[in-house]
Amino acid sequence: MSLLSPRWGLRRSLLAIGPVLLIAPLLALKQHYSLPEPEISLFDARTGLPQISEARILGYAKYLSEDIGYRTVGTYEHALADDWMVEQAEAAKRHCESVVKASGRRLECEVWRQQGSGTHRFDMMSKRLYKSYQNLTNIIVRLSDGTPEGKAHALLLNSHLDSTLPSPGAADDAISVGIMLDCIRVLVDTPGWSPAHAVVFLFNHAEESLQDGSHLFSTQHPIAHTVRAVINLEAAGTTGRELLFQATSEEMVEAYSHVPRPFGTIFANDVFNSGVLLSDTDFRQFEEYLDVPGLDIAIVGNSYLYHMRKDLVENIEAGVAQNMGENTLALIRHLTAAGSALPTLKAGFAHKRMHMVYFGLMGRFFIYRFSTAKVLYGALFAGALALARGHAVGAGVRAVGTGILGSMLVPNLVALVMQRGLGKGMSWFAGGHFAAIGLYAPATLLGAMVSQLLVPATDEKAVFAAIVLLQAAAAFGIQLLNIGSAAAFFISGLPLFASLLLNNVALTTRRGEVSLWAYTLGQFLPLLTGTLIMVPTVEVFVPLTGRLGDVPADNIVASLIAFLGAQALPLAVPFAHRFGRQTLRRMVLVLAALTLANMALYARRDVFDAMHQKRLFVLHLENVTTHEHHLHIASADGAPGFHELVHDIMTEFAGLQTAIEPVVMDDYNSDWDSLYPFSAFLSPYKIELPKDASYASPWIAEGTGFSLEAVDDVTDLVAGTRSLTVKINHPGLIWTVIAFDAHVLQWNLDKNPPAEFARHHVKEASFYKADAWTLELVVRLPASGERGIGFNFIGLQEKAMWPAKRAVKEQGGPAMVLFERLDAWLDEKTGGTVDALLMGCVAGTAVV
Repeated sequence: MSLLSPRWGLRRSLLAIGPVLLIAPLLALKQHYSLPEPEISLFDARTGLPQISEARILGYAKYLSEDIGYRTVGTYEHALADDWMVEQAEAAKRHCESVVKASGRRLECEVWRQQGSGTHRFDMMSKRLYKSYQNLTNIIVRLSDGTPEGKAHALLLNSHLDSTLPSPGAADDAISVGIMLDCIRVLVDTPGWSPAHAVVFLFNHAEESLQDGSHLFSTQHPIAHTVRAVINLEAAGTTGRELLFQATSEEMVEAYSHVPRPFGTIFANDVFNSGVLLSDTDFRQFEEYLDVPGLDIAIVGNSYLYHMRKDLVENIEAGVAQNMGENTLALIRHLTAAGSALPTLKAGFAHKRMHMVYFGLMGRFFIYRFSTAKVLYGALFAGALALARGHAVGAGVRAVGTGILGSMLVPNLVALVMQRGLGKGMSWFAGGHFAAIGLYAPATLLGAMVSQLLVPATDEKAVFAAIVLLQAAAAFGIQLLNIGSAAAFFISGLPLFASLLLNNVALTTRRGEVSLWAYTLGQFLPLLTGTLIMVPTVEVFVPLTGRLGDVPADNIVASLIAFLGAQALPLAVPFAHRFGRQTLRRMVLVLAALTLANMALYARRDVFDAMHQKRLFVLHLENVTTHEHHLHIASADGAPGFHELVHDIMTEFAGLQTAIEPVVMDDYNSDWDSLYPFSAFLSPYKIELPKDASYASPWIAEGTGFSLEAVDDVTDLVAGTRSLTVKINHPGLIWTVIAFDAHVLQWNLDKNPPAEFARHHVKEASFYKADAWTLELVVRLPASGERGIGFNFIGLQEKAMWPAKRAVKEQGGPAMVLFERLDAWLDEKTGGTVDALLMGCVAGTAVV
């Protein structure tokens, strides 16, 4: 009989193993939230060598995000950021040249300001979408040894200068701009440093407008063909270690293993590549047009502030910039050194599937190939089969299978009751990711326990052996499909196998007995790794799921926590069979009481607060065709209270008391084409606004108005086609969009338009004061012979975006007058729990 034997009761057993198991999540959380001390000085006081300085990086980020401000593509502020970046690049070049002159080092610094126009296809959310851009810019700095050989193979570092519509973009992506500038300083100031292979720093100026800047560089810059690999720096949050969430070659993963504090897993890579996140970065353009491998790295903690007004330097956690900067610098040094794999990374790598497993664990970074994984996982599966012999594994598998179903079903029932029964959906949102875990983790454990009352009493060891067998089978079977995330089951299954084997050999003397040491040893690593996987996953998914529109957010979050929780606590089910049915019933009653108490507590919580805000999308739209003004309001979450808020806004600002219903959101709702195709997530309302009789629209005056016209218009009745160039004039407007229905045979967008009559959306984003663009078309005439093509068009007023244009609000017309009042009213009405995107739009229709 073992020291910690089955004769011990539930309470004594939990007291014995609880403290040991508590260490596992605490260790995981300590590792996850560990950040370096921020450095203020530019040089290390001990060595005299240059070092990454968080203070300097945040200084750059603050200047971009607060002194310049909202850098939306096409705005005056966007142009100011362009001028500033050119100054920084030229200053870095002058400093480099002075260092070279003084030291004689083999180092050359070159600067380009690229400006160009182009088009590209950008499919998103299963929608075919096209982009057109005019006169956009990039600023490029190249460091090399000055020789043709040293410039032949280059590493590309990328960040973007622009910010998105409602955000000043301190983290997204000004912090990355600052990191790249500081890396240039450190490299240039490091005595004797000379790269064997060039490093190209691309400060691209149009990511948020659907990756136009990276497309411009990849397709038009004269040194783009020298790029062999890319490192893309991004942010979707403001706290924690940056996450390697996408890697596309084994050589680049191996390079990443050399950074001081690696944080990346094959699990994140598989999740991102699955398309579940509905997110994208400039990395996509480099893959598609340069065909090179690379690493996509982003700050992801506290993504509640992603694309929000509070993406400010004051909300960036201390140590974030230091961590990302030091890791980035290490990657540059490794990949540009003599003997690196960079020259071997020829074109074509980007579209090859990577066959490597990688993950970080307690400061160590593990890498092994899929072939090795299949051998390891296969051996574990064979061992699990051997270990299961002589046990009633069939009964154990039934118990485990029932436990899995129960652990998924009960939290989903809780989610349904919270959302549909109590009308308290998303009650976890304001509390952060730990609040979501707090609500659904007890329900998950309740489901696992109550399900065991539905199966016959089963031998505890048989259930334990079944867990080992199922984990090993999952690892081996999933890896045979070349899915690297199978490692999660291997990491869990291996200690379970080892603990059961040790139990049989050394920990017990009676057949069928399971020592508490087996539970302690077997559960420790799954709980550690499960916590390391769950916390960052929930950090990303909880804020994201709360902004996916009218979806069952509670059920999505409940399912995610249930699945990850069951994987983190695989021995909960055999433990349920350890003490007999009576004790199991008591466990169920305690967990049921805890779950019900949880539901009552969460039902009293507010969904949003000042740091976990509701996103509200508001358009003031002037239709130049009908001369009507409307207020369009939409939400991207299913939280309760939105309909009532819209009604209050309608009453306060339109003076209406009638009932209001949401309008249909589809491809033909062109009022929201500025946000297409993300607009599919929105639940919109439309409110007619009273119009000032003295208002004279500046958007209909000849020569200065918003207009579409056809030029070079030729109809071929014999061929049944019409060739034309549509010219879109939009002085004072940015981010224009046209939508039309036609059977397009040819156009200047790509070589394969849909081979049928279809709806088309073309979006534009251009540099400040670039006020016209064209679309060349050859269309098939319809059977009716009608030549005219109906266009919906819309654009954003460059001076009517609140609060970005607060300083020039007098120039924003009726939209800014309304937005100033509405923003103050919302802040008071909701207690600061709403972050509203307020945009003045001009739209209309035309037949050309």
